[in-house]
Amino acid sequence: MLKSNKVKSKLMANEEIFGILNSVPSAIITEMFAFAGYDFVIIDTEHLLFSPDILEHAIRAAESVDLSVFVRVPSPCPIAITRALDAGAQGIVISRVSSLKEAQTAIQSCFYPPIGKRGITGGKNTGFGTIPLSEYIQQANQQVMLTLMIEDEEGVQSLPEILKLGHIDMILEGALDLSLSMGHGTDFNHIEVQQAISTMAHHCAQSNVKFCAIPRLPGQLQQWRAKGVTTFLAGEDRGLMFKALKQHLQQLKNQ
Repeated sequence: MLKSNKVKSKLMANEEIFGILNSVPSAIITEMFAFAGYDFVIIDTEHLLFSPDILEHAIRAAESVDLSVFVRVPSPCPIAITRALDAGAQGIVISRVSSLKEAQTAIQSCFYPPIGKRGITGGKNTGFGTIPLSEYIQQANQQVMLTLMIEDEEGVQSLPEILKLGHIDMILEGALDLSLSMGHGTDFNHIEVQQAISTMAHHCAQSNVKFCAIPRLPGQLQQWRAKGVTTFLAGEDRGLMFKALKQHLQQLKNQ
């Protein structure tokens, strides 16, 4: 059945939280995130080929260890969003949101009327019919968490108007794609890119919407904390695992 969204509650309480991007399709990996202490996981279906079965098992694994689970989709496609939410995802992360229209479509896809246009079904979220639908709809509209990724200049420029829509819980930066869109290649630490990200955080603070930062370099976490940011994405599992495996092997070879 639909569970209370712990991350959404922590955001409202202004608690510091950490999440991780999941790119390795595995329910076991999902469980490991919870025991490692992460507050939430974002399952990446934009760049990775998660089959429906694997996605469902990963979501179920997160539920079993009380880990808040969100699914990243490449666009505000109602079909992809509905299936992820019906499978038990507690939130949706939408990549490359650049316009007010895309943000409006995202809201319509994530929420039931009267907020949006999400289609309803029975199944696990309603306890297979044991929860009255009117009660379930109210709970779902309160618990589902919508995060938009801003990854290009157009998105940065549109953000003030997007934030006026309401029903957006968090904005997540995408520094690398933003850098590419600004003509700075892969230099995500370029001053203009970092200024754009700071602008995003400022707009979020002005609109009382949480901003999720990705500390990539030493000292960046402290800088964001000083600006009042409390939500962080602590990297991607592939990169972290590869680095740990490589480092472990090198340590063995050096003995």
